[in-house]
Amino acid sequence: MRIATFTTLLILCSSLVAGLSISDSASAQGAAKGASGLPLPRFVSLKSRKVNIRIGPSTDYAVSWMYMKAGTPMEIIQEYDNWRRVRDAEGTEGWVNQALLSGERTAIAAPWMRDKGKDVYVNLRRDPQTTASLVAKLEPGVVIKINECNGDWCHAEAEGTKGWVAQGEIWGAYPGEAFK
Repeated sequence: MRIATFTTLLILCSSLVAGLSISDSASAQGAAKGASGLPLPRFVSLKSRKVNIRIGPSTDYAVSWMYMKAGTPMEIIQEYDNWRRVRDAEGTEGWVNQALLSGERTAIAAPWMRDKGKDVYVNLRRDPQTTASLVAKLEPGVVIKINECNGDWCHAEAEGTKGWVAQGEIWGAYPGEAFK
């Protein structure tokens, strides 16, 4: 009995050590995965014009907030079954059914600058460089569609006008994130 217990204990310890080294390498890469197999956190947008945000991951939970605009960017921070815990640009969190989310990337132009005065803008430029000509000036809080990001700049579209916006001036793409 002692030998079986010691062997079982040894196997459990080996499994624990192997599990720790796998999880250490995953956290070293900074790429946590949710139950869906997709990275966490990640940005998405609201698919529907009316979306209820709930206090828990089920329709049994109360609605804490209702969003009224399709395309609003959200950050998925947790997954449970077919529910996603999301965070908006202001830090409000809640649960939404995955069917109401889209993989289309959108962003908000400098939401932290909304109350800084009426002469504050985010520049949309012809090319991804600070010296490129201006295509448009975006008011803080404007929702834009993002087509790609190179880690410093994002190619975006706002009301039919396309151009490049500095990645640090939007909420909807992580610093240094690149995608097409």
